[in-house]
Amino acid sequence: MILLDSDIVIDLLRQYPPAVQWFDQLDIGEEVVVSGYVVMELIQGCQNKTEQERVLRVLASYGVIWLSPGHCAYALDLFVKYRLSHNIGMLDALVGQTALMLDEPLYTFNRKHYDFIPGLRTVQPYEVRVRCEPRPRYEKQSHV
Repeated sequence: MILLDSDIVIDLLRQYPPAVQWFDQLDIGEEVVVSGYVVMELIQGCQNKTEQERVLRVLASYGVIWLSPGHCAYALDLFVKYRLSHNIGMLDALVGQTALMLDEPLYTFNRKHYDFIPGLRTVQPYEVRVRCEPRPRYEKQSHV
């Protein structure tokens, strides 16, 4: 099972070549899943119905995992414990707890969001090329 964080899905949506190459090399039988909270985060970033439909179309081939009520309580514990000391966000606590619940690594480049959570493993699945410009945001940008 491969549990993707939002940054990896965004790279796939943007057709970022290293992400696409990595994804295309996965075994056909490999189960790719996202947390339901990642789905919500991606929908939140959409600027219009067309973008939202595209995100949902791409995610339709992934499994969606939700925390059980008991694991939501563990996510709350993580949030309380690390909010002030490590500035953990609500979604990061929920996504991190999803990885812990599944006992699977979280595929992400946002390691600083998760490295302090005991027992949580992260994987950076492909090399990020050095760029002269930052990665484009998924949301539309104005060209002012």
